[in-house]
Amino acid sequence: MTTETPQLNQADLDALLGFASDDDIPVPYMKRTRDWYLALGYNNPYRYAHYIDVPFVPLKKPLSESVVTVLTTAAPYQPDKGPQGPGAPYNAAAKFYVPYTMDTVKDHDVRVSHVGIDRKHTSMEDSNSWFPLPLMRKLVTQGRIGKLAKHFHGVPTNRSQRHTIEVDIPMIIERCKADGVDVAILIPNCPICHQSMSLTARALEAAGIPTVIMGCAKDIVEHVGVPRFMFSDFPLGNAAGKPKDSQSQAATLALALAVLESAPGPRTTVQSPQRWSESHLWKLDFSNIDRVPAEEVARLRADSDNAKATAKAIRETTVS
Repeated sequence: MTTETPQLNQADLDALLGFASDDDIPVPYMKRTRDWYLALGYNNPYRYAHYIDVPFVPLKKPLSESVVTVLTTAAPYQPDKGPQGPGAPYNAAAKFYVPYTMDTVKDHDVRVSHVGIDRKHTSMEDSNSWFPLPLMRKLVTQGRIGKLAKHFHGVPTNRSQRHTIEVDIPMIIERCKADGVDVAILIPNCPICHQSMSLTARALEAAGIPTVIMGCAKDIVEHVGVPRFMFSDFPLGNAAGKPKDSQSQAATLALALAVLESAPGPRTTVQSPQRWSESHLWKLDFSNIDRVPAEEVARLRADSDNAKATAKAIRETTVS
């Protein structure tokens, strides 16, 4: 007499073997954003920058002796430009189109409500989750970092790759060199931010300044091609750690510094072991047109057109 082995469904078999869901992978931001704008009626899918060769320079001195700066795509708060705080909607009026520079000796109110971050699964309440300048000052006092550069720099979220490469990046490199920067830490927020920072990291490296990107859009950064990338599988807007979680933030920055020191060559990607939550379902929501009711598409197209018009008007008055 034989006993038949009961047939398990796929979910039960996955559980038995300890498999994760097939959806529990880094969000495919390039595909999502292309599908999103095609569904809204824009028939010219955006083409992200893509390189094969990647520049790379090793650290010239230990981090404990280096001058370190941070680059951000977060925007300084502008009280006269509408909602920019926790829970704020996309606000094109709060964008900036010219690189800015501020001192590193004090805290600054830089916000991410102007960019396409994940508004459903994060709160935008804790700037330490996208701008770790206070923690970097602490690491200076502990001797982990030699010193902070006199300034940190804001990199515009510019869809024009040519403008980023020919106008914005040379300004950033010149300012970093003027401050005697040895190392740069770059922290993007939205999808296009990740492209802009990747292009900036490549140029800084070619100019002899080692870099590491702390980011959440793995596909974009690796598609562009960068020297060093510390990937956090978190919703956009949290590349420096979980909000209101100092341990997460400290661990995230510590890993980024370790990547700076240990990367064997270009295209080094290290993924943080931290998980955003027990559930992976947040990954299914961002710019997922399959989850948008058909009646919402027209409204979303109108919102997008209005934002584009606002951004164009600002850009025309600030960029020659």
